[in-house]
Amino acid sequence: MFNGRVENQERNEHVNIQVPTPAVGEDGVWSQVLNRVCGPGRRAALFLDRDGVLVDEVHYLCRPEDACLSIAAVDVIRRANGLGVPVVIITNQAGIGHGKYGWDEFAAVQDKIADDLAMSGTFFNAVYACPHHADGKPPYDMPDHPYRKPNPGMLLRAAEEMPIDLAQSWIVGDRASDMGAGLKAGLAGGLHLLTGHGSDDSERAAAAALATAEFQVLIGETLIDAIDLALLS
Repeated sequence: MFNGRVENQERNEHVNIQVPTPAVGEDGVWSQVLNRVCGPGRRAALFLDRDGVLVDEVHYLCRPEDACLSIAAVDVIRRANGLGVPVVIITNQAGIGHGKYGWDEFAAVQDKIADDLAMSGTFFNAVYACPHHADGKPPYDMPDHPYRKPNPGMLLRAAEEMPIDLAQSWIVGDRASDMGAGLKAGLAGGLHLLTGHGSDDSERAAAAALATAEFQVLIGETLIDAIDLALLS
């Protein structure tokens, strides 16, 4: 069972809720909204890559005990929660596509992350995970699945299921593919971190090259730099 948290706006406190673990859809993509966004109208969201951003980079992360929140994660997510900014995890999971582990292991890691955040009174609103990869095993062997970053499918799906204004939203990631997904989804910008895969010079250069007049690409040392983004400042 996945433990979520919602904000009771009338009493201004957090309460625990139980949300059933979702079935993976026919498209093979994990899609789960844990905390519905309250209030009228669409608003900016903060999209976070998981591995190397929200948690320390671990090759084929599949054990809860290896899921270690980045030092800045709690502060950044607390800031977003307090401002009513939806926090959405979007993660490529090639390890599932390659048969290295399965959805049960993925769910266990997600539970660990959610529990660690909950201990600090913080939460994310939704999570989307795409296992498809060009070198994946059937049925995950689609070479250019619309949900696999840099394609924008996970972000677009989030905007369908939650009141998100993509044009005002930002994405934070350690790969150029994260920035590419944000660009294709029509986001305001992306923050490319130097953590995880972002320490690679070529990855950083590829991310920076995606900047346009409509899509900003900023470079940050760690996730704490996300607090300086327009939607959190």
